[in-house]
Amino acid sequence: MALPERIPVFFLSGFLGSGKSTLLNEVLADPGFRDTTVIINEFGNVAIDHLLVRQGETAISQVSTGCLCCSGTTDIRATLFDLHCAATDGLAPVFSRVIVELSGLGDPAPLVNALIANRHSTQTLRDRTLDSIFYLAGIVTLYDIILGELSIERHFEAMKQIAFADRIVLTKTDLAKDPATLADIAALPQELAMLNAAAEIVDRRKADLASLFSPRPYSVVERGEDVSGWLALEAALAAEMRHAPAPTGHGRRSRHAAGIRSFSIVHDAPVPEKRFFQFLSVLQQSAGQQLLRVKGIVGLAEDPECPRIIHAVQHSMSDPVRLKAWPDGDRRTRLVFITSDIDPEPVRKLFSAVIGGKPSRFDRLLGRISDTAMVPLSRFSSYLTTLSRRSS
Repeated sequence: MALPERIPVFFLSGFLGSGKSTLLNEVLADPGFRDTTVIINEFGNVAIDHLLVRQGETAISQVSTGCLCCSGTTDIRATLFDLHCAATDGLAPVFSRVIVELSGLGDPAPLVNALIANRHSTQTLRDRTLDSIFYLAGIVTLYDIILGELSIERHFEAMKQIAFADRIVLTKTDLAKDPATLADIAALPQELAMLNAAAEIVDRRKADLASLFSPRPYSVVERGEDVSGWLALEAALAAEMRHAPAPTGHGRRSRHAAGIRSFSIVHDAPVPEKRFFQFLSVLQQSAGQQLLRVKGIVGLAEDPECPRIIHAVQHSMSDPVRLKAWPDGDRRTRLVFITSDIDPEPVRKLFSAVIGGKPSRFDRLLGRISDTAMVPLSRFSSYLTTLSRRSS
């Protein structure tokens, strides 16, 4: 089977915790998507997301660590070209569709420009190949009915993700039971239309995957004046950056709010189940809305051969998913945190203190946390660390 002459590329966006990995798992489990390649972008320096997505025999999971929207157009175009070369040379399965999962903080603007704004200036073989084969065929954005409104109010990226979409999928609608919440959901299409009047809005429970990812010409004009303006601004900034001196240090400028940061915790030994979830509970209570996202794979002392997949957003935590085996050769616990104005060190100290302290002392202490007022995270972790030293 040869590669098709034209290959549609879809962007899958949605703010942190909106359900992108869950939707991708359903896509890759569908036989109709066996010829799909998935590019997974992560915000952070420890690759986790590819472990949360089903590894199909005919689907490629290409992981890009670091934020694609912060790297301009370079990474996405290079990745697409590499995928095409690998399939052409027989080093990877042939594919006829690409789905790019953006990070929860991803800004679609530079990535849209990467696929629609370069046809007039193609010079290299790579550029000519990309522009003749790949085309932007749709943007699917997930909207979390629980935290979506707050995300849009607090984070410009969340608003832009909605504005660029040609399909908006309402997620977590299965959690709506009471009449008031159901009425709020019914009103959402009108509210979201204020940001994007042309997008089709569907309920996640009723969404047809084939329709969501069916090729269609993506129209910038239909998205409105704001989107056209953002794309023009991105093009101007990209042109300016091409003539600017090469950056020093780590090299990439972050386009996200100054307080947004990602950090990780990697732990070699299996962790006690009760202690681990106590750590998460204390962190969520202390950090509140500043804890934008926690995700990871955890090895539990009580069941070391079957790790747990962890998802948490602010105060909300999904039920852990038990895997039948480790998805790769790395059996360490790996946690990725995306936060707003939180110093990583108190979180790491809190983890060490809770996981490494003597059971009797910390079980009594942490058992009282839910009955007491929240305390600042830095002060609480310092207290736990002090107790840990005394107990050793």
